[in-house]
Amino acid sequence: MLYLLAKAAISGIVIAVASEMAKRYPGIGALVASLPLVSVLGMMWLWRDKPDAENMAAHAGATFWYVLPSLPMFLLMPMLLRRGLGFWPALLAGCALTIVLYLLMTWAAPRFGIRL
Repeated sequence: MLYLLAKAAISGIVIAVASEMAKRYPGIGALVASLPLVSVLGMMWLWRDKPDAENMAAHAGATFWYVLPSLPMFLLMPMLLRRGLGFWPALLAGCALTIVLYLLMTWAAPRFGIRL
């Protein structure tokens, strides 16, 4: 239980630091948020719990393919916000797009021999 709380605290601190930095320095906050810190922390937690090289390789490879469908959200949201759409609708549209693209990736990847 203590291990789970430590993982949650460390992961939460990373998110809090990124959001606090973004208040003063949006570019630097975006840089910190865009770093694969969550993925790296997740891989560290996974390795500690299950130190299996093949499992880790599968996880890292799938992470790469799942990052791709999330990227268009970061183009759609600024476009919608700059056109006057409110934050919440823009966020909802970005999340909806990401969900559709995740579903498409999950469907298409195996057809191209990609294991997720």
